[in-house]
Amino acid sequence: MGAEGKKRLMPKSALLVKKYQKSIRLGFAGFIMVLTILFLLQSSTSSSSSSITNNRSRSKSFIPMTTISRYDLNKEYLMPFTDISQKVVHPMDDGEIVKAAMVTLARNSDLWSLVNSIRHVEDRFNNRYHYDWVFLNDQPFTDEFKRVTSALVSGKAKYGLIPKEHWSVPSFIDEVKFDKARKDMSKKNVPYGGSVPYRHMCRYQSGFLFQSPLLDEYEYYWRVDTDIKLYCDFQYDIFKFMKVNKKKYGFILSISEYEATIPTLWATINDFIEKNPQYVNKNNLMKFVSNDNGKTYNMCHFWTNFEIASLDFYRSQAYREYFDYLDKSGGFFYERWGDAPVHSIAASLFLDKSELHFFDGLGFYHPDFHSCPIEEPIRLQNRCICEPHKDQTWLDYYFCTRQFFQAQGLKMPAGIDQNK
Repeated sequence: MGAEGKKRLMPKSALLVKKYQKSIRLGFAGFIMVLTILFLLQSSTSSSSSSITNNRSRSKSFIPMTTISRYDLNKEYLMPFTDISQKVVHPMDDGEIVKAAMVTLARNSDLWSLVNSIRHVEDRFNNRYHYDWVFLNDQPFTDEFKRVTSALVSGKAKYGLIPKEHWSVPSFIDEVKFDKARKDMSKKNVPYGGSVPYRHMCRYQSGFLFQSPLLDEYEYYWRVDTDIKLYCDFQYDIFKFMKVNKKKYGFILSISEYEATIPTLWATINDFIEKNPQYVNKNNLMKFVSNDNGKTYNMCHFWTNFEIASLDFYRSQAYREYFDYLDKSGGFFYERWGDAPVHSIAASLFLDKSELHFFDGLGFYHPDFHSCPIEEPIRLQNRCICEPHKDQTWLDYYFCTRQFFQAQGLKMPAGIDQNK
């Protein structure tokens, strides 16, 4: 059959398709081209936007989200009579850092428990700021310790040897009396009651640490111990926070001291104050450490396993004379005075109460105590991995956070029983 015959036998619709087949092909190709161009344009825009975001994320001037604190979540949180200084400012990252460092007192044998602490601090905070890290030991650090720790920190790693006179029994201590005290405390199962190295550590942390030449260039320090955990991201430079808000002492956990370790500490401090009343701040936080206006000590102290403080405070004449007075009394050896109550009482009495700060929103653990932000928006913002029901901060028994809030004239956060 010829071509003309085939055409007559085809349906009319088929003939129309055949007639406009070329145009249909061209139109479809054009449609595909338009879709392709639109897709490429959208991908390019998305890629460009992603690139900008990534570049900003790498820039210290970029803030990924607004920092939330308890002060933001609960406007009624500050009672009308609360000092205005409690309203803090969370500084923006502008690429500038302050003169500060993390400081760790460690033995060579602490290395493999310390590496976890370093990773927590670096991952949650310091990988954005690269602050230095100072390691101190009463024995020379091993090459392995230096290799491992220097590889983990993002700032400069510095290693110092503690002078023998700062880590030994001083000549003014009666060795017989000291031995008897240790044996008696061991029989009574007082924590570390029989330990000499623990006493050296407490004494060193109480006063000699701040004399280390490795700290001379810094204004603030963050004490980092072995076996700590940080549960949340830090959304701001914590050292700059201290400086901007004129804070000199910051803590997370506050607990009660074992009375058997410090039977004469408060009396010794009272003796010092009577001789040096000029060092007591008129707007102090006496109500945190005493329930009867200074007659007795209520055992409350800031747990120094997390302590961020002004080195200028510890270098001040008031603190240096205070530590020297306590040291000469022999209480670090005849009893077992801890650095935590020594620091805490000094900060509570010598500083303006507005210069002390409770850090919320960070989440912290040191055996065996937990702190976890109560408010879910804070936990989500800071990518916290702690369980809020494990938070021990607000317990009545043994913990002193409520005491701090009451002494500061602050209302308890939402979700906390206001009447306990």
